[in-house]
Amino acid sequence: MTRQDDRDRFYTLLGDLEHGVGGPQKLKHCTGYMNWPDRGVYFFLEPGETYESTDQFRVARIGTHAVSEGSSTTLWDRLKQHYGTGSGSSEHPHGGNHRGSVYRKRVGEAIIEKHDLHADYPDWDERWSSIERDRSAVRDAEYILERRVSAYIRDQPFLWVALDDEPSADSDRAYLERNAIALLSDFEERSTDPRADCWLGRYSTSPEIRASGLWNVQHVDEQYDEEFLDLFETASSETAPL
Repeated sequence: MTRQDDRDRFYTLLGDLEHGVGGPQKLKHCTGYMNWPDRGVYFFLEPGETYESTDQFRVARIGTHAVSEGSSTTLWDRLKQHYGTGSGSSEHPHGGNHRGSVYRKRVGEAIIEKHDLHADYPDWDERWSSIERDRSAVRDAEYILERRVSAYIRDQPFLWVALDDEPSADSDRAYLERNAIALLSDFEERSTDPRADCWLGRYSTSPEIRASGLWNVQHVDEQYDEEFLDLFETASSETAPL
């Protein structure tokens, strides 16, 4: 099987998953009260971009959670980190904490680059331990950008697959995540799945994101094991609607 064949199979399985769960969700419509599986892998899709000649939205980010032994993080816990704060937040409603979500951080970086906002957000790439200013002042200064990041991510459709195994770097979830990224990445090769010129990731400061066409940095330059598609097929068939 060629790489193109494997990509075609992946998107066929993704379409089956979409049908099985009743369609993609958007974080702006989600709550923790929905019937989320405890553990799984998620696939954020890029609205307006489709895979080749199909009508399926292109995958733009792949992620999972609880890959460290002993971790108790659930799938919704991770999605909530990307979602950010809700309307009930007393100080920063509809904002978020990009230092707790790499996805939020990367989207914010791209917005800064696209609109030349470096002077407005000098601490965006800094860890709290490296910032000498008062944290509350930094949070206040970054709030507008956190809201823009929230608006972007919450409007992205996404799919998820239930895969409940023990937290570990060798878990099935980590295996699925790693190989799906490697398969769909266009890093250092001629793209067979071109990204739109207006895709925000083109403004990323990360060469891995710009070259791969994914909001991922790890695994984009790796080889994939085609057998992960069998795991994806099985897990997809066992994933229930919310």
